[in-house]
Amino acid sequence: MNSVVVTFVRELRAYFVSPLAYAIGACFVFIHGISFAILVGYLNDAPSSVGAPMEIFFGGTIFFWLALMFVGPVLPMRLLSEERRSGGLEILMTAPVTEGQVVLGKYLASLAFYVVLWSPTLLYSLVLWAYSDAVDWGPIASAYLGVFAIGAMFLAIGVFASAVSRSQIVAAVLAFSLIFGLLAIGLLEFLVVSEISRELLGYVNLIQHMDDFARGIVDTRRLVYYLSVSVFFLILSSRTLALNKWR
Repeated sequence: MNSVVVTFVRELRAYFVSPLAYAIGACFVFIHGISFAILVGYLNDAPSSVGAPMEIFFGGTIFFWLALMFVGPVLPMRLLSEERRSGGLEILMTAPVTEGQVVLGKYLASLAFYVVLWSPTLLYSLVLWAYSDAVDWGPIASAYLGVFAIGAMFLAIGVFASAVSRSQIVAAVLAFSLIFGLLAIGLLEFLVVSEISRELLGYVNLIQHMDDFARGIVDTRRLVYYLSVSVFFLILSSRTLALNKWR
């Protein structure tokens, strides 16, 4: 556990001293700021639906998914690929630390920074609350739970992509492709005829999942799905490092 904590602190510190991380954060906040401003302007003529902007904000616009599809691959792309390219990973693996501890520490650091990226969006809810008492905090809390869980899954995919490539760009492209494929598979729900197939695809339809989270519906089966996919890709990342160590 100490090795995980040391790796976590080291990588999290690296995020906060990296110009790229601040550039990512600026783009992330800008995209969501524009999205929120557009939503508020669009719904300004419907004061009785003052709570609606946050429901639409979480998953109801292309901006939301573009931001997630951007952050998921980019945040973890350097975690393992850069260390493999520079030879730092080989040095790290000679220390009394396992592949799983390295992967977990780096993954938790990216997840912590992901949470930091989302923290400014809390101001949007506070702005609405300041001008109206109709804001429902329950759906907002469940929406943030969905954002955290889906983001955790995307970051795990990004860590795996970083583990299999020495290039950060290749890692980011691979992670983006896997995440896009995951989203596309869920959208096939609206194209199939079979009831069983539609139900199965609905289980992995992230857009529908996020819509339910934004309305305050928390289905634990979906949380289990995100956790299972995250663990699967983290284990793959660990096994990839173990294979590379013996080459």
